[in-house]
Parts: sequence; C-alpha cells; structure tokens
Amino acid sequence: MTDYVSVRDLSVSAVIGVHDWEREIEQTLIVSVDMVPTTADVRTPAATDDLADALDYSAVATTIAAVVREGKFQLIETAAERVAERLLADFPVAWLRLELRKPITNDAYTAAITIERTR
Repeated sequence: MTDYVSVRDLSVSAVIGVHDWEREIEQTLIVSVDMVPTTADVRTPAATDDLADALDYSAVATTIAAVVREGKFQLIETAAERVAERLLADFPVAWLRLELRKPITNDAYTAAITIERTR
C-alpha cells in the first residue's frame, strides 16, 4: 500500500523563457506534485493528528514557489528538475511525480513537463 500527498495547480508568477522579451516579464507557471512520504503511508499522522508527523503540504507549496520564483529559469525542464531536487532534499519524500505547465497564451496551448524522481 502506498499513500500520496499532493499539491495541485499551484500558480506561480516567475521569469521563465529563452526569448529576450520573456526575460523582462513574469509568466504564470502551474505546478502539481504527488509525493510518497518516506513512511509510505499516512497512518502515523492520521493517528496522532499532529502536523509534526505529516508531510506539510503548505511548506511544500511555499518551497515550490520560492524555487520557481528565484530560479529565473530559461527552460521548464530546468525548473521542474530544481524543484524536485529541493523537495527530495528538504522533505521526507521517497518518490515524487511533478508536473510543471506553462500556458502559452499567444498561441493558445500549454507546454508541460512531467518528471518522476526518487530519493
């Protein structure tokens, strides 16, 4: 049995892109992540009802936003990889699947990258 803790559709404004005009504006990125706690289930936090025993999804969301905003990445692939690295380093996560989407409003599509990483 495996339990997942998720953050869905986190909207982050950031500098992202390779074109000169993209380096001068902020664009919205949307991040979703599914994480497996290192304990592989949520029975302990469910039993104690204590945040100290849980994977703090609010702290995860704050970390994702900080990495994306501070990175000023050119590629969404790089942004996704840096976020995954940080989550695995800073939180009790054994596995994660992260999707990062970049709506391209002028051309009416969304670019996306999905990665899976383990500790």
